[in-house]
Amino acid sequence: MNVFRLAGDMTHLASILVLLLKIHTIKSCAGISLKTQELYALVFVTRYLDIFDRFASVYNLIMKLIFLGSSLSIVWYMRRHKVVRRSYDKDQDTFRYQFIVLPCLLLALVVNHKFTFKEVMWTFSLYVEAVAILPQLVLLQRTRNIDNLTGQYVFLLGAYRALYILNWIYRYLTEPYFVRWITWTAGLVQTLLYADFFYYYIMSWKNNVKLELPA
Repeated sequence: MNVFRLAGDMTHLASILVLLLKIHTIKSCAGISLKTQELYALVFVTRYLDIFDRFASVYNLIMKLIFLGSSLSIVWYMRRHKVVRRSYDKDQDTFRYQFIVLPCLLLALVVNHKFTFKEVMWTFSLYVEAVAILPQLVLLQRTRNIDNLTGQYVFLLGAYRALYILNWIYRYLTEPYFVRWITWTAGLVQTLLYADFFYYYIMSWKNNVKLELPA
């Protein structure tokens, strides 16, 4: 654990809290992609298969439970809650995420650290997480209706990954033999996908104008 890893975890947690605040308090999921939320739920379910047979620390266990529980609850809210689900824009959220899931699974079967079920699923979760934000970004470009909470949620998600890259750089410089090519590549791809959003988010904040993404 180092300051960059801790900051990344807290930023990731903050992004989820912002989204839950919007859904639970305002009773709205307008501007939120269910496809992206389902992809994140898939990420955590496949990544944390070791939750019952591998104990690293209390902190690690708590964070895993939070991410699992929150992602599944967000999907439930958007699909089942009688008020929240009415605000979901299904007609605009049409990204076909099978074009994400299937290639990621095939890639995980070919490129992995070790060809075991848990390792393949863990690698699969890295590949899916790298591109899980795509349906959300496409939805925001289509609707161009980005409220403050939605913008903060996406920004915090991107900031979490950027902080993790700093964590990897720090560990590479301070820990001998710390090399994680698959994790690094997936994380870099994920961060690059946020680059355009970061630019427009910072410009809207700097100029004090409503955030809009180009169509």
